[in-house]
Amino acid sequence: MLIKNTKSNYGLIAILLHWTMAILLIALLILGLYMVQLPISLDKLKLYGWHKEYGLLALLLVLMRIIWRFSNTTPLLSIPWWEKVAARSAHWIFYILMFAMPITGWLMTSAAGLPVSFFGWFVLPDLITADANLMNLFTEIHKWLGYGLIALLIIHITAALKHHFINRDDILRRMI
Repeated sequence: MLIKNTKSNYGLIAILLHWTMAILLIALLILGLYMVQLPISLDKLKLYGWHKEYGLLALLLVLMRIIWRFSNTTPLLSIPWWEKVAARSAHWIFYILMFAMPITGWLMTSAAGLPVSFFGWFVLPDLITADANLMNLFTEIHKWLGYGLIALLIIHITAALKHHFINRDDILRRMI
């Protein structure tokens, strides 16, 4: 397998970034939905800490993914024009959401006056000063971006399975 993308296939780096991000984002979404329902406790605070740390990891990975995307060929799509538009649009919305989710989480945490640590290696600076109104605003934005990401993931997975099982084309196989 080639490291870089070609006109017909994704390379190893793009595939690893795709599946690492997929697993990480799904885990973060599940953790986020689970932890917000818990009563305040040390366990809940520990989960929030993990959510923030892995959310920052997702931010770093999406930055790497964007850089890799722009420095590589994108494999051609042999599908109808409207599916190309839908696929390209969905991918750009994914990039926006994958960037906006950790940023709004960081803003929310900054507005709450809480530190954001990256696995204990360093603490990130606050993006804004503590403000309860801003914390509530960024909490709502973060939540609805998460719901949007869940919806887009469902559409993305459904489309991939449709291409694999109904169209019987190589769209899914190129990313495996």
